[in-house]
Amino acid sequence: MTAPTPALLKGATGDWELIIGLEVHAQVTSNSKLFSGASTEFGAEPNTQVSLIDAGFPGMLPVINGFVVEQAVRTGLGLNAQINLRSVFDRKNYFYPDLPAGYQISQYKQPIVGEGIVTVDLPDGSVREVGIERLHLEQDAGKSLHDQHPKLTYVDLNRAGVALMEIVSKPDLRSGEEAGAYVKKLRAILRYLGTCDGNMEQGSLRCDVNVSVRKPGAALGTRCEIKNVNSVRFLQQAVDFESRRQIEELEAGRAIKQETRLYDANTGETRTMRSKEEAHDYRYFPDPDLLPLELTPDYVARIKATLPELPDAKRARLESDLAIAPYQARVLVMEKESADYFEAFVAAVQKRTGKAPQDIGQDCANVVVTELFGALNKDSKSIESSPISPTALAGLQALKMDGTVSGPTAKKVFEEMYATGKDASAIVEEKGLKQVSDSGALEAMVDKVIADNPKQVEQYRGGKETVITFFVGQLMKLSRGTANPAMVTELLKKKLAK
Repeated sequence: MTAPTPALLKGATGDWELIIGLEVHAQVTSNSKLFSGASTEFGAEPNTQVSLIDAGFPGMLPVINGFVVEQAVRTGLGLNAQINLRSVFDRKNYFYPDLPAGYQISQYKQPIVGEGIVTVDLPDGSVREVGIERLHLEQDAGKSLHDQHPKLTYVDLNRAGVALMEIVSKPDLRSGEEAGAYVKKLRAILRYLGTCDGNMEQGSLRCDVNVSVRKPGAALGTRCEIKNVNSVRFLQQAVDFESRRQIEELEAGRAIKQETRLYDANTGETRTMRSKEEAHDYRYFPDPDLLPLELTPDYVARIKATLPELPDAKRARLESDLAIAPYQARVLVMEKESADYFEAFVAAVQKRTGKAPQDIGQDCANVVVTELFGALNKDSKSIESSPISPTALAGLQALKMDGTVSGPTAKKVFEEMYATGKDASAIVEEKGLKQVSDSGALEAMVDKVIADNPKQVEQYRGGKETVITFFVGQLMKLSRGTANPAMVTELLKKKLAK
């Protein structure tokens, strides 16, 4: 595994090294909860998706959801992690109003998934491996609602009992930027696997961030945990503030207290929530109502055989088989839906033109990454909301490749397609944008441009050959962008040489 590179922070007393570990809580994609048949659908009316088990009624016995177990194993395999054939569910005891049983069923010393690796794509184009310590299954708590009444706190138990995968990283991250890149990559893997939808705005992916600082080469410092961060941007801001806070405290001669903190997005600051609990505070013990979970090698092998192509493998294939540049390949595979759109687009172009994938891959990537993603980002739309289907975009690409429209004209047609949803061929026909490749018609336009610009003719014939771009521009303007640029350039050079 590649070692983390220290990203040193400047303080009044010199350099400091930032150490970050993440605990990501990913809601398992499943129609029912971890130990009950209650629905997990998001957005239901409060307390309408609660079974007697979720509500902690006496005598209710949990029954494990087999599909959730499969999802956890699938995720572990996707993280190149050790699958533990024997794991144990424990009771984690603490009191909170939205935890009606007074304990949470979780896994402690014997989780379902052990050590693994996530290969993180860093903003400078480099990659680095971040270690996974463990993945364990646990049930979510309910939700306390503090804004429904001026004096009372309400409790919604719809989320109580929903299955979570807690994915714990090793302390391998060294900056807020790296932590953000790690969460993005982890979320992409989960979405490709179909084990978590990754919707941070809905709370189905949340992060607890452990932050500490130390002098380079020194022992690990005292860490503080920032709870329930629900966006990559907030994660980076929380890390940046907390690291600076700790450095200032230490340089002022004060010790860092191990505690749990909250990030306030309005102020951009972290604040104390409570003193940090240790494992013994929770009085973990094996849940007496649940037998150890025992899996077979054949069971794990069957799940492994169904794994989809994951982002890193897809990226490598796009680079090797379609000759796509690394940057575009990385962008295309960040979201499964984007990769699916792109591959459908390439297949449609290949079907229309008969060209080999490696001959059209890079041009297709440029169209999607630059034109389509640029327009979608400007409108804050996802690829699923694109007004241009892969097949429709392939129609435009085919027109450009066979010379029906020029590159600049194709951009105009794209804009019209995006705005109206019309077919490329219909737009070209309707607006008279078909590229002119008739030598007779082009020669007449070339003669006019040369006659209208004697000064530039003199400059060109005097040795200033770069003036040719001026003539091409004038001719494209005269033809309203429909003239074939290659033929125009050739005709101009021929005529100007006389």
